[in-house]
Amino acid sequence: MPHRILIVTAVAAEADSVAGGLATLARPGGELPVPGGLVLRRHTTERGGIDVLVGGVGPAAVAAATGAALTRAALAAEPYGLIVSAGIAGGFPGRAPLGSLVVSNAIVAADLGADTPEGYVPVEELGFGRSVHRVPDSLTGPVAAALAAAGLPHTTGGVLTVSTVTGSAARADALAARHPGAAAEAMEGFGVAEAAAAHDAAVLELRAVSNAVGPRDRAAWRIGEALTALRAATAALVPALGTLEDRPCS
Repeated sequence: MPHRILIVTAVAAEADSVAGGLATLARPGGELPVPGGLVLRRHTTERGGIDVLVGGVGPAAVAAATGAALTRAALAAEPYGLIVSAGIAGGFPGRAPLGSLVVSNAIVAADLGADTPEGYVPVEELGFGRSVHRVPDSLTGPVAAALAAAGLPHTTGGVLTVSTVTGSAARADALAARHPGAAAEAMEGFGVAEAAAAHDAAVLELRAVSNAVGPRDRAAWRIGEALTALRAATAALVPALGTLEDRPCS
């Protein structure tokens, strides 16, 4: 039985952009309720099914929502082979400009650890768990290639998960120094990745940049442009997604 693909967003506007991109090559398959008041938007392609879920804002909400969807799928014998955390994000200046896309090579809980007199200590060094999900080249490579073929500007890098969006230059500098490979900042990827790992599913994060990580300047945000980029990225990836579901994840 072929695995399905689950794309998880935080809010409905992001899901609408994803669904719009899927519409180019996928047939709508209706909606399916999920425990917790959630709804899956179902789509069918020649290679299999792709579902879209609005999981909520923040790592805790989206981890619970993704876990509910994955459990439903397992019980229905419709397992997901690939989970994609998708949406808009802040881009680190010099790495990911406005309107561009970021493909994750790592999904990072940016502040899951301890603040000490010697500096930040990640949770791994405390002996309590993990703060990073590495995404292998076997996933990032084909996605980046599909975006390149579509002429969409993109970069590959770490995507940080935070519970408080960065609003100052000092915070942006601290995060960039702590995570030198970071390209973008969002609020859900690590929660999605934790749920995916619990179900032995591969995971990838795809972000469209709506603003720069740094001082909060709403007038400079380009949310509409980012949502358009997300839609274009999804359309470009539809032919490739079915080839990704059985690739290994580390």
